[in-house]
Amino acid sequence: MSDERRRIIGGWLGGSRTVSPLVLGFPGERLGLPEKGAGSVAPMGLRLAALIVDWLSCLLIGAFVTRVWGGLTSLVIFYAEILVLTMLQGASAGQRLFRIEVRPVDGGRLSPIAVVIRSLLLFIAIPAVIYDRDGRGLHDRAARTIVLRKIKTL
Repeated sequence: MSDERRRIIGGWLGGSRTVSPLVLGFPGERLGLPEKGAGSVAPMGLRLAALIVDWLSCLLIGAFVTRVWGGLTSLVIFYAEILVLTMLQGASAGQRLFRIEVRPVDGGRLSPIAVVIRSLLLFIAIPAVIYDRDGRGLHDRAARTIVLRKIKTL
């Protein structure tokens, strides 16, 4: 048995805290992203806060338009907001507020089809709560995107 395998197995036997940094690294490391600062993977707390801001704003707009709190109108507004704003500026209103953005994993610009796929899967909600060690939900993996801390300011 090689020394590397012994160290990994020994780390596993010692508990998950000793294995985690050795095997997994930080979110985004295997994608070549920095650990902290601009261009690093956005933490789940910021992503959740942005989602709450987006959802509450859509609820308020839906209630103003239909005089009913909640309902299908708010869902349609939420989908439209996520789709349109992500396509136009790479971030929803809540994401812009918390200085995070959606970017393609391979760099470059977001394609419209990637934004449609991502928005539709985010709208369904289930794919967004199943995520990998890089913090990418199934909706991000399907669209080949990732949510990062804002790289540039406007």
